[in-house]
Amino acid sequence: MKNKTTAAILAFLLGGIGVHRFYLGQGGFGIMYLLFCWTFIPLVISFIDFIIFLTMNENAFNDKYNRGKINNSGINTADELERLHGLKVKGVITDDEFQLRKAKLL
Repeated sequence: MKNKTTAAILAFLLGGIGVHRFYLGQGGFGIMYLLFCWTFIPLVISFIDFIIFLTMNENAFNDKYNRGKINNSGINTADELERLHGLKVKGVITDDEFQLRKAKLL
């Protein structure tokens, strides 16, 4: 799971070469940062990224970079919904149980 503080520190220290983008799983952006690092434009953009990461809400960061939010009990909502759907497809839980657990998660 990606951490907002780690992403901000990487953006500040190594953002000019796109390390924070590789960390966040955005390899395409990371390569663009590397290709244009000699222009210092990625350095400016990474400083803006640094400020955005620091001011970004934790839930917004998780929604964007961690495939869903982490609820209060530390469970990734998107992963848990996939797991429950798999149980429903296999017949382990009924559709009513799935809907009940889904409503509890959301």
